[in-house]
Amino acid sequence: MERPAISVLINNHNYGRFVGRAIDSALNQKAPDVETIVVDDGSSDQSRSILEAYNNRVKVLCQDNRGQAAAINAAVRVSRGDILCFLDADDWWAPGKLSATAAAFRSNPQVSLVYHRLQPTLTDGSPTLKPIPRTLCSGDLSPRLMKSAGWWPFPMTSAIAVRRSAWDAAGDMPEQFRISADAWLTGIYPFLGDVAALPYSLGFYRIHNNNWYRPIDDAAMLRKRMVHWQASVEATNRFLSAHDLPGRLRLTDHYPYRVASARLEGVAARARLKLAVDGLLFAGEPNLLRRVRDALRTARDLPRLGRDVGLSEAAK
Repeated sequence: MERPAISVLINNHNYGRFVGRAIDSALNQKAPDVETIVVDDGSSDQSRSILEAYNNRVKVLCQDNRGQAAAINAAVRVSRGDILCFLDADDWWAPGKLSATAAAFRSNPQVSLVYHRLQPTLTDGSPTLKPIPRTLCSGDLSPRLMKSAGWWPFPMTSAIAVRRSAWDAAGDMPEQFRISADAWLTGIYPFLGDVAALPYSLGFYRIHNNNWYRPIDDAAMLRKRMVHWQASVEATNRFLSAHDLPGRLRLTDHYPYRVASARLEGVAARARLKLAVDGLLFAGEPNLLRRVRDALRTARDLPRLGRDVGLSEAAK
């Protein structure tokens, strides 16, 4: 059988009400030589009956619930494409996404990862907020990541595609990434080659209670993010060590981690000033205007040490 140029890899867990739109957006792409693989990660809703309706148009794998990373790993193992494009079951793509992605890989053989912006939407699919990420980064990002503990204005999973040769070099995703597996893709692949950013919104990111991106975090989400960021730094350092790559990330360079801690605990005046200065110098945000705005806004809004920080424990 002829090897496809592109493998579309959809991971699904209990998104039966959304997964059809994700699959249709992949099948309706104009790019030739595309295979579509869906891994159902132990769904208990109507997902599997919906997937069965696609018959031979997609390859469907079903497994016990093991998390996003395990589902993506399973999809990659049975895929054959030279380009791996990831799509979460609650998101969908715009026409032309695959052809634009393939062209970006063809234009630069040194590129390991290609991404684009996503348009956030409400649960019903109506647009909200501005496309993400706001700042785009291209080229060799490894020096920047070494200074920022791996943080940059990274894309979400449904905006990411990687070259198979880079996947083979990196190996499977660690299954600790049961959610937010994009942290592995955006944290590791910049050390394996260049990154190419497409300036268009070529997909749609559906915001609802189960996902990671949200305009405002409660205390529980801040704690969850801090644990996740620390785990990501540790996983990246293990990867760098295992592949004899120079340098190691330091959690103290992770400005969002430090800000989250300050939001939970409050800060004294001197610490507030230091966070403002460090924010102005933070390597993770390349855009100067956004860096200045975010640093000053953060310093202004942080709660005072010993005061009620005013964060709810759970999102409403």
